[in-house]
Amino acid sequence: MEEMHFSADLSKVHAIPGAGPSLAKLRRHGWLNVMITNQSGIARGFFTVEEYEAVNAELFRQLGGGMDAIYFCPDHPESATARRKPGIGMLEEAKRDHQIAVEKSWFIGDKDTDILCGRRAGCKTILVLSGYGKNHRDCAPHFIAKDIVEAARIVLAEKT
Repeated sequence: MEEMHFSADLSKVHAIPGAGPSLAKLRRHGWLNVMITNQSGIARGFFTVEEYEAVNAELFRQLGGGMDAIYFCPDHPESATARRKPGIGMLEEAKRDHQIAVEKSWFIGDKDTDILCGRRAGCKTILVLSGYGKNHRDCAPHFIAKDIVEAARIVLAEKT
C-alpha cells in the first residue's frame, strides 16, 4: 500500500500498482501471503481498531483478496511487547496458526524493523523501496526491490 502516515482516510488507500496480481501469482505458486504490521497509531489515538480494519478491508478489496492473514500490533513504541516488530511475536503467531516453515519463508517490507524481524526469525528478507524503503537501504536485507511486484519476482525466481 502507498504510505499513509497515521491516517484512516479510506480515500487515501491506494494499493501499489500491480500488487494484486503479484500476490495472486505467489499464491498460485504455493506461497501464503501474510501481512505483519505495526500500528502504533491506535495506541497514539490517531485512529481506532475499527478504522484500521476499514483501511485493511479497502486495501484487500483493491488487491482482489490476495492476503491469507493479517497480524497487527497496536503497541506504542515506548511500551512495546514482543509482538511489535522488530520483535518476532506476530511472526510466531502466524507460524503457529498456518504451520509456516519460517526458514523457507520470505519477509518483505519497507523499514529496517521489517528486515530485522525477518532476519531474527530466520527468513530471507527483501527491502522494498516503495514507502519508507528508500530511507533504510543500509539495513542488510538479502535483496532490495523497487516494490512488491519486483519482490514477488525475486521470490519466484529464488524458489526454483
